[in-house]
Formats: sequence, C-alpha cells, structure tokens
Amino acid sequence: MKLMIASDIHGSEYYCEKLLQRYQAEKADKLILLGDILYHGPRNDLPKGYNPKGVIRLLNDCKDEILCVRGNCEAEVDQMVLDFSVLSDSMILYLDNRMVFATHGHVFHKENLPKLKDGDILLHGHTHVQALERCEGYIYMNPGSVSIPKNGNENSYMIYENATYTIKNLEGNEIIAMTV
Repeated sequence: MKLMIASDIHGSEYYCEKLLQRYQAEKADKLILLGDILYHGPRNDLPKGYNPKGVIRLLNDCKDEILCVRGNCEAEVDQMVLDFSVLSDSMILYLDNRMVFATHGHVFHKENLPKLKDGDILLHGHTHVQALERCEGYIYMNPGSVSIPKNGNENSYMIYENATYTIKNLEGNEIIAMTV
C-alpha cells in the first residue's frame, strides 16, 4: 500500500492542484489529509491562489480516494460543501505492526500526547514544519504544509510505502526519509 499524506492546504487552489498532480504521479492508493483544507485562518496570510471554492471542486472530484481529519480551521459548514468526511478529530491506522495516530495537531501533539505504546507513531500537521523524529517511546511525524510552510521549509507532502516515510517537495524531490 502506498499512501500520500498532506496537511494545511488552507484554501490554495494553486497548491492543491500541484498536490493532486503529485498524487497522480506517485500512484498512491489513498490521500490522507491532516486538516486545514479550505480556510487560511486568522494567523496566516492568504496563500498563493487562495480560492476555497476551487479547492472544493478539486478535492470533491477525487472524494473516494481521500481520508481526512479535522483541523482547527475546519467548521461544520465545510462538511456541507465537501463530499468526504472532514469532521473526525483523529484516525487510527495500523501500518507495519504499529499504530499511527493521525490528527491535525492542535489538540494532540508532542506536549499533549494521545495514548501511545512504545514505537507508535504520532502523525500530525498544524505546525507547517516537517518532522521525522524518534522520540522517547514514540515516533513523531509531520508532512509540513502544502501551501504555507514555516521555518524555512519547502511546500511539502509525505509518502508512506514499505515501512518508509518520505517527505517530498511539490516537485517530487525527497527532502528526508525514515524507515520504521
């Protein structure tokens, strides 16, 4: 199984289109979105190509390929226009005999951990900063931001395949990888 994991589109039709082009090129089986899809939020500048209606159209066109969790910028009204579920605060995946706790990151994060066993993965977006880190008792991962990267990061997404998590830029070039 090959998964694409992305976060923080923040209403950018421009970057959403680039992400979906990479999704097709990667030939991933599913696209996991870690929230903050349509709205840019009060702390962020408008991203390039800000057009939430365009993002709605692009994502609804591939609704059967998307799994999503709610970000701090999602509202119930967003569910009215999106044809896939966006209101779950977390999802649990089991990959390579370990639990992956996927969430946006505004509630559960490194300073407020969910219930994890030794070797489990905490996967979230929210910070807009890429991470693949072995922490004491768990692994922390963050794909960075599709549209508004921070701390000098590139616009990015993550690929999971064969026990390897790879963060890539929107041209498909590897930034960093970790095998678990």
